[in-house]
Amino acid sequence: MKDCDRRPASMASTISRQTFLRAALALASSPLLRYLPAQAADRLEVTEIAPGIFVHQGRYELQSPKNRGDMANASFVVGSEAVAVIDTLGSAVAGRDLRTAVRAATDKPIRYVINTHMHPDHVFGNAAFKEDNPTFVGHYKLARGLGSRAERYLAINKQMLGADAFEGIEIILPSVGVEERLDLDLGGRTLMLEAQRTAHTDNDLTVTDMATGTLFLGDLLFSVHVPTLDGSIAGWLALLDELSRKEAARVVPGHGPHAMALQEGLSPEQRYLGAIAADVRQLIKEGKTLEDATKTAGFSEREAWKLFDHYHVRNVTAAFAELEWE
Repeated sequence: MKDCDRRPASMASTISRQTFLRAALALASSPLLRYLPAQAADRLEVTEIAPGIFVHQGRYELQSPKNRGDMANASFVVGSEAVAVIDTLGSAVAGRDLRTAVRAATDKPIRYVINTHMHPDHVFGNAAFKEDNPTFVGHYKLARGLGSRAERYLAINKQMLGADAFEGIEIILPSVGVEERLDLDLGGRTLMLEAQRTAHTDNDLTVTDMATGTLFLGDLLFSVHVPTLDGSIAGWLALLDELSRKEAARVVPGHGPHAMALQEGLSPEQRYLGAIAADVRQLIKEGKTLEDATKTAGFSEREAWKLFDHYHVRNVTAAFAELEWE
């Protein structure tokens, strides 16, 4: 026990209310507290959307020192023998918060960390799980894609996150790559991992919990947050049409609510990407330029999505580059 803990009650009672208020005011105005991230003292929130399936909903924001890379959804599935984490947020700091949430829910070993694709907001928390010595799993093209962009991703995110939130981030590539399908046994439940064609990226992986019919789509599904295109708009639309014919009790998007009904989730995204594709194709047919497309294509969707102005022109640019060679 510290010496200050041995003070008699009578000594504590001599501190006046005025003295206490002055001390409290000084503490509240100190630089340390003023710049402490708002959620640093709070536990990362997760919701159990089905038995043994927990989802954290990320913010509809760009990465920043304040949110510490907490912009995407991250999940974990608990079996009778082990745990699988699905995506790890956008920094090692946020990833440690996610790991704390896992440990609050179960003491079973974290056997797998699954990345649904290569983007930093889904993989930069991987380092937080190194101590568990899990198997890192992803699409077989993820290692090549993330490895080739590693230097740029690190530089951009260091600038946007700031030094404190960037601390501890490192590139951890999957040790197991899924080429078609891979089943993971957690004890009493199986996760079915399926590599998908080029769509949001060229390394998208879906995960289905066979016990509950829960489908984790990663960034193949955006809700509220405008979709971002880093693969093929034609391939994405074709895959969404294929996914819409699946049966799933619920789907977990990469950005959006904790869980959604399948068609409820897919329809707005199909409308958005379809609007871009249709407008770009028409503009190309009319002999219009990329500059023309970035001013008009898909803008009918502007009020339907958050972060539209940050990502939409980039989506149109990618779509134009692809579709002008159809």
